[in-house]
Amino acid sequence: MAEGLVLSIDGMGGDHAPDIVVEGVDIVARRRSGVRFLVHGDAARLGALMDRYPDAKAVSEIVPAEKAIGMEMKASQALRQGKGSSLWNAVAAVENGQAHAVVSAGNTGAYMAIAMFRLRTMEGVHRPALAARWPHAKGGYTVILDVGANVEADGEQLVEFAIMGEAFQRAVSGKERPSVALLNVGAEEQKGHEEIRAAAQLIRDSGVDLDFRGFVEGDDISKGTVDVVVTDGFTGNIALKTGEGTARLVGQLLRESLTSGPLAQLGALIAYPALKKLRARMDPGTFNGALFLGLNGLVVKSHGSASGSGYAAAIGVAEKMARSHYREEIASKLARVSRAPAPAKVEDAN
Repeated sequence: MAEGLVLSIDGMGGDHAPDIVVEGVDIVARRRSGVRFLVHGDAARLGALMDRYPDAKAVSEIVPAEKAIGMEMKASQALRQGKGSSLWNAVAAVENGQAHAVVSAGNTGAYMAIAMFRLRTMEGVHRPALAARWPHAKGGYTVILDVGANVEADGEQLVEFAIMGEAFQRAVSGKERPSVALLNVGAEEQKGHEEIRAAAQLIRDSGVDLDFRGFVEGDDISKGTVDVVVTDGFTGNIALKTGEGTARLVGQLLRESLTSGPLAQLGALIAYPALKKLRARMDPGTFNGALFLGLNGLVVKSHGSASGSGYAAAIGVAEKMARSHYREEIASKLARVSRAPAPAKVEDAN
């Protein structure tokens, strides 16, 4: 491979792989971004697709893999049987220094298990977190984490998530000082369970350099009240899935209303440019590309049902993160938190 940024791609991961994977690579290749790709998977199928996408072919090297990990495979099974698969080899390329980041739309549990096994966590990080982006009313997006990597998180882990999420937001958005808050049942300081209040106190006591805004509620995610919203994976995953379901419901109701009769259809025709813009803003693919934060390597997760353009968005996240200094920023702030005294136990006030 030539000098420059190299991304490792799981060519067989996802509901519509390898077709949308190669299409996504081609979209990025046509931007002439200088990125090269190691695409792991079925060499015959990938080769035939590359012939249809000459721009992708020009910047890609196909790395044969003898098998693929299915979307239904359990994480423990993937660790036992996954060696030699496209996902395993794609992660290994980052571990071995052949690539700067890995992207897959495959099985989330298997992906995380293999990535943790091969790459391990950064010093000072107890558990990695999965960070995602959600569009908000101000025209940008809110980073929310954890959205599924950890069902539970104690106060210290929530502080780690805050530090990692802030660095992620800065790398992908270019915002110099992203604001951070903890997701809670109310914005008042006495609200919430012990762990979340302990996390807030630890952030304040440590003196870590964060623009910390305290607590926010669920509706603040789509309002864009802060740039980064921190919570445990159980709550974060429910919030994300609820938001996605609401967006689909709004879209369905809008389609039904605009096709309910001749006058409605005429109105839809007149409003088509505005509706097209709205659809683009609500398309989850626009913000596709979640990141497993806290590993010794860059690991990006695409939505399993992503389109080619959505997969290209996930590749874009990997590219931005690979060109950033976010790991150095995280390490410096985690070291400062580790030196801070443990916060005093706070009593429940709910």
